[in-house]
Amino acid sequence: MLDYFMMGGPLFMGILTLILLLMIYAAVRNGCVKELGLLALAVGFLGQLIGLFGAFEGIEQMGGVSQAMLAGGLKVSSITSIYGLLIYIVSLLIQIVKKFTGK
Repeated sequence: MLDYFMMGGPLFMGILTLILLLMIYAAVRNGCVKELGLLALAVGFLGQLIGLFGAFEGIEQMGGVSQAMLAGGLKVSSITSIYGLLIYIVSLLIQIVKKFTGK
């Protein structure tokens, strides 16, 4: 799991983890859980787009790459968006639990 964290880039993965922790704190304090989940989703996709931009810039400088290398780069760039999406799903689950428990 730590490998995926490092492959996804410590900056964006760290920001997403901070948002996750803030969301858990907000859930305990009846705060803005859904908004933090949406923020995580947006930050995750921003991280992916910045990663893709860097990869395409590298491909442009090299003049071309193999399909395997391109697929690997796409896989790595997807890590932040998957993590952001998972955090958003957790925020929705928290909202559902709160709705059914009446809190």
